Amino acid sequence: MFDVLIVGAGPAGAIAALVLARAGARVRLVDRATFPRDKLCGDTVNPGTLARLESLGVAEDVEARGLRIDGMLVTGARGVAIEGSYPGGTSGRAIIRRDLDWLLLQRAIAAGCQFEEGVSSRGAILDHGGHLPMVRGARVSHGGSARDLRAGVTIAADGRRSPIAFGLGLARQPDRPRRWAIGAYYENALPPAQDSTGTYGEMHVRRGRYIGVAPVPGGLTNVCVVKPSGRGDAELADPARMLARELEEDPVLHDRFAGAHLAGAPVVLGPLAVDVRSTAIDGLLLAGDAAGFIDPMTGDGLRFATRGGELAASAALQALEHGWPGVHARLAADRRREFGAKWRFNRALRAVVASPRAVDAATIAARVAPSVLRAIIATAGDCAVAYYSKFCNK
Repeated sequence: MFDVLIVGAGPAGAIAALVLARAGARVRLVDRATFPRDKLCGDTVNPGTLARLESLGVAEDVEARGLRIDGMLVTGARGVAIEGSYPGGTSGRAIIRRDLDWLLLQRAIAAGCQFEEGVSSRGAILDHGGHLPMVRGARVSHGGSARDLRAGVTIAADGRRSPIAFGLGLARQPDRPRRWAIGAYYENALPPAQDSTGTYGEMHVRRGRYIGVAPVPGGLTNVCVVKPSGRGDAELADPARMLARELEEDPVLHDRFAGAHLAGAPVVLGPLAVDVRSTAIDGLLLAGDAAGFIDPMTGDGLRFATRGGELAASAALQALEHGWPGVHARLAADRRREFGAKWRFNRALRAVVASPRAVDAATIAARVAPSVLRAIIATAGDCAVAYYSKFCNK
């Protein structure tokens, strides 16, 4: 029997597997997909995330395959445009998620974890023999046959629709907010007309929605629109048409995408939000989107995933060495300390986007005091994390 079973080989699962394998644990990592595989994402690794990857010794791969991102360009509904460089010499990277996830998974395999692809989770193995129920692994299917995979610790990193978290009643999709993400890659898109000294990610804040734009390797441009369903689910049934209309009607993006065309079929993901209640079931830890999902406007979803994978791995090692008392409380406290301020920050930004009056007020404020927006850009990029890692951990 393996020490740790990790279900889900995205960034959270791969980082958890890497940390655990390096610590000497026997790790089995499974995923329903066959890698490399595509994944809807903004494709931006912000400076804070890149710093965490550097601390794990895996940033070189990302830096070699990704495009350097020096800051953000933020535009509002009334023509305001603020360009802010990441402070302190920090930078991020734009890299297609297919490539990023494959790089991290390869590092986990090289560290010694056993990986199986094409393995779908059916839910947790729950043992009711003791005073309290305990998770003993997961039931999975592979090639049409079902089997049980048992382990001392199970980490569910199986995404925002986690069969393990939902199956145990730990997760639910809230009634509000209910937003969808629609993303695609475009060829022949023009760069922004700003007088830039570097390459920037973009966030275009509009009433009720926002549009993320990022250059990615291969001459492609990632476009991701996050918005409520609006005119009903029929709008989401033709995502290519919806994206075309958004770009055609947007005053900032219209000319830049006039000669662009889709490089592949768009992807729709939603509703996005997932709420997770207390997860104190011994034998089980949650990581990544399975531990709760909000639509991160600021390119920091990958930091939640990678750092969350690290924290789950640390909790697993604690459980393996000392048993389960205190493990869940410590992990919850660690997550609040790492992510609490950023969760509140993202909620505030989403509230602004959802309110037309707030968008107008923010547009005026950005025009009058652009330094405030530049400070927001630094916070969005987790630049304090990157700066501390760069200058204080040497």
